[in-house]
Amino acid sequence: MSTAQSGATKRRTAATTPEPPPADEQRQRKKSRPPSATGRENRAGLAFVTPTFVVVLVVVILPILWTVLLAFQNAKLVDIQDMGLLGNWTLDNFTQVFSSAGFWSSLSTTLVYTVGATLGSVVLGLIAALALRTPFRGRGLLRGAMLLPYVAPVVAVAFVWEVALSPQYGIVNEWGRSLFGWDDPIAFLSTREYEVGLLGAHFDIPLALLTVIAFETWRYFPFAFLFILARLQAVPGGLEEAAKVDGATPLQRFRHILLPQLMPVMALLCVLRFIMTFNKFDDVYLLTNGGAGTEVAAVRVYDFLTSRYDVGAAAAQALVLAAVLMVLLGLYFKFFGKKVQEES
Repeated sequence: MSTAQSGATKRRTAATTPEPPPADEQRQRKKSRPPSATGRENRAGLAFVTPTFVVVLVVVILPILWTVLLAFQNAKLVDIQDMGLLGNWTLDNFTQVFSSAGFWSSLSTTLVYTVGATLGSVVLGLIAALALRTPFRGRGLLRGAMLLPYVAPVVAVAFVWEVALSPQYGIVNEWGRSLFGWDDPIAFLSTREYEVGLLGAHFDIPLALLTVIAFETWRYFPFAFLFILARLQAVPGGLEEAAKVDGATPLQRFRHILLPQLMPVMALLCVLRFIMTFNKFDDVYLLTNGGAGTEVAAVRVYDFLTSRYDVGAAAAQALVLAAVLMVLLGLYFKFFGKKVQEES
């Protein structure tokens, strides 16, 4: 009896269940449906992203790929128009870069120049931000004047520095003779080693390199000044007031209150300035043309391209510098990135 009832139930269910429409009819129904809101949002997002993607592809990605291809080819400047995308692959460019005279010295000069200019600009920006933090008459005008080295054309400020440091008619040497009793003028931009005496000890300093580092520090400290000043304005004033009531000295307030608040911003500034300074070319070239011990890696790449007309070797050296920069940044983020993130 139960079996018969079960069979009747199955027949009734089969009779009431509609048969699925044919495949052609299903496709017609899908085509006739209005587009969903999700589909419209996806197409709108794609329309907004496409121009940016095209610009990045043309301006960034394609030049990088072209540089990589040239680094592994025997490419000369006179043959660049007739070359295809895939030429004769070779590793001679990298061999030439690593075995050429002056490569390792230029790399060490680049590191010294980058570290010195990065730390100098961040520290000077910190000092300027602390000095112009409290209100006083003329503070707005002075803050605006602080931005002058950063916004002025690099050609103009480099020419001013060359004139000021000239051993023939420079104002710096004139001040040195009148105020400090210099016997002979100093060629700041063309002297590789200069002997100085301090407390009875005599040692040589890389004068031209230090001058270029000083110029880089002066030119780009407003960049750090803006970031640090903005962060200082966001520090609650009650923290310092409470510390002042407790008897904390200005140095203690800076060490235990302001500096922890500024560390994430200063770490970001160090990374940004390191990347920018490591690839810096125009400042050094305008001041010294890479001479007197100031041949940084970017100037060397330019010399490979313009003096030897060797595009392949210049591209290979550019790749080597990019790899060195990636390694240095990887070490930074490995050892210091997590600590800075915890402090923030």
